[in-house]
Amino acid sequence: MTAPSDDGFLHELELEVEAEVVQVELSRPEDAADLPVAEWLFDPADAEREEIGLRGLLAAVEVLEDDLPMEDDLPPGDPAA
Repeated sequence: MTAPSDDGFLHELELEVEAEVVQVELSRPEDAADLPVAEWLFDPADAEREEIGLRGLLAAVEVLEDDLPMEDDLPPGDPAA
């Protein structure tokens, strides 16, 4: 199995993960913790863990994007160009 050679996939993944991070932030898990447990729509600790995981994924995608060679940096005739 080979990885995609262009950063289009990584850019799309970055956009998706950023949207998920925003969604978790908007859910305001810290406010849910103030409610009685019976009224929770989600466990605030789960939401916090999800946000941490998403931020880690976002950082990894950004590192991969930074490591991709720019088309101008590739030698002529390189199949990755």
